[in-house]
Amino acid sequence: MRAVIQRVTHASVTIGGAIKSQINKGYLILLGVCDEDAMEDVEWLVKKIANLRVFDDDNAVMNRSILDIQGEALVVSQFTLYASYKKGNRPSWFRAGSHEHSIPLYEAFCTQLSEALGKPVGTGEFGADMKVELLNDGPVTICMDTKNKE
Repeated sequence: MRAVIQRVTHASVTIGGAIKSQINKGYLILLGVCDEDAMEDVEWLVKKIANLRVFDDDNAVMNRSILDIQGEALVVSQFTLYASYKKGNRPSWFRAGSHEHSIPLYEAFCTQLSEALGKPVGTGEFGADMKVELLNDGPVTICMDTKNKE
């Protein structure tokens, strides 16, 4: 499971010209799932993201988590995080998980993150053509892969 976590002052996802979800200060999370991923990956990633300390404390040091600041989260499915670009110039998506495997893990991730934060998590729509807007705060962008935990 791969995630790109962006600290934002606000973010939104629009589908078919209508805003589906929008948040204020917190994280925009782009989430990719592969067929080797399991619930253990979901649990590890949720815990890591919820406790990631990248928000400023009173001394302007990145020492607070999204929990500490009571921030919000928007999670957007992003199969392109598993692009294979080693051969040729047109990426291949063979490493991205199938819909049947990925959707339940995406939904579990959103549910568990919502529970961890104690508030609803905004979402996109799996497989939809989405327009994502954000104002990256910092900028702070962190990439995580559950296959590289160490």
